[in-house]
Amino acid sequence: MILALDQGTSSTKALLVDAGGAVRGTAARPLSQSHPGPGRVEQDPRELWASVAGAAADVLAAHPGAGIAGVALSTQRESVLAWETATGEPLSPLLSWQDRRGAAHCAQLAAGDEARQVTARTGLPMDPMFSATKAAALLDELDPGRRACRSGRIRVGTVDAWLLRRITGCDATELGNASRTQLLDLGTGTYSPYLLDLFGVPRAALPEPTASTGPFGSADGLPGIRTGTPLAAVLADSHAALFAHSAGRTGVVKATYGSGSSVMALAPDTGEGLPDGLARTVAWQLPGERPALALEANIAASGTAVRWAAQLLGTDEGGLAALADEAGDSTAALVPAFEGLGAPYWDRQAVAVLSGFTQAAPRAALARAAIESVAFQIAETVALFDRALGPAPALHADGGASANTTLMQLQADLCARPVRVGPHPESSALGAAHLAGLGLGLWTAKELELRADEATAATAVSPRRGADWRRERLTHWRDAVRRSRLART
Repeated sequence: MILALDQGTSSTKALLVDAGGAVRGTAARPLSQSHPGPGRVEQDPRELWASVAGAAADVLAAHPGAGIAGVALSTQRESVLAWETATGEPLSPLLSWQDRRGAAHCAQLAAGDEARQVTARTGLPMDPMFSATKAAALLDELDPGRRACRSGRIRVGTVDAWLLRRITGCDATELGNASRTQLLDLGTGTYSPYLLDLFGVPRAALPEPTASTGPFGSADGLPGIRTGTPLAAVLADSHAALFAHSAGRTGVVKATYGSGSSVMALAPDTGEGLPDGLARTVAWQLPGERPALALEANIAASGTAVRWAAQLLGTDEGGLAALADEAGDSTAALVPAFEGLGAPYWDRQAVAVLSGFTQAAPRAALARAAIESVAFQIAETVALFDRALGPAPALHADGGASANTTLMQLQADLCARPVRVGPHPESSALGAAHLAGLGLGLWTAKELELRADEATAATAVSPRRGADWRRERLTHWRDAVRRSRLART
């Protein structure tokens, strides 16, 4: 079996995947966040590690005697921390991908030509979500003169790199994760001297970019794993979900419904002329192949909006979904720009707004608006993929909210195409397991393709509404977004 670990923003999940690709066991450990100041979102690295080790121990304990052929890892992206090179001990909190302490730095760079240069090299917009400005802020506190970094005593990197250090002792970062730091040049697949100098991050402080199947070494640092068991694959979480849906093929557009949302597709043509709002990134690198590039739209708040509304209404996410089902179509809208808007607008000055509500609006109207805000944001980004790649025949969905049938129906109606829901909500862990098994020879690429097709064939949600309804609903939504962007912070 493959032990697949998905280290996410709110929890770490563990899956056991057998040689036939079936999920035989699952476990999860929650993970908390702290908000020490405006725009600051942190996590405790020690709690994160405990969640990884605990989830692995839980699933292994529930399946004694399971023979583990290899370990696979998918991780949250863009979040960054510093650690002691010699020991792997953390020297800082983990600064979440949601953390915005680099906003002023980004604004300064955006005022000149630097932002255009950054995007040209990295494929990413100038935004504090990405790792570079957070890494610079950490080093400004820990090593202002950068002497410890340049001497190799301090490492700074993303979650995958730190977990690799803890699990295998390997000083590496997977290439797809590295491409999210805003320090990697997509053209060369290496860190850019220009970007390192621009952001003030010494090359000596960064782990080495490595292909998605390593080599990473053995997972000897993971409790309960037999010595010598290889850590066979590492992927960024959204990239792993795409691999689960596509088995590495072009033509598949997937949406992951998490705290934020990622819409992604492999990009056969990554030249100039992409629609505004889409980023370019490394999806993965397979053995002996060039890095596979992808287009992506990052939505800042989707599941976050649902949790916020649920808390406001005194219920949980399941209760909110039931409440939303009581409400019909309306002009009420929630634009969840709690920390500005991501794709397709990339406007971090936008503010969260509620619009179209009347004094008589019931609680169900707010619940419905929160659910709809997810579908509207994804529908707008899917339209960008249609322009860039041509219309995809279906949208593939995964993540916890993909189990919400009301949301999936609304998504199909707004995107005017079927939504194919993955057979397992934890597609990130499954995609990492698929890649690990491929590298270990447990299955072939063709077998993965057949499984991906069979898994979604019976789960398609077809659109029910027509073009007039869709046009009217999107008009109301875009009016609400316009209000959000006019208000500004």
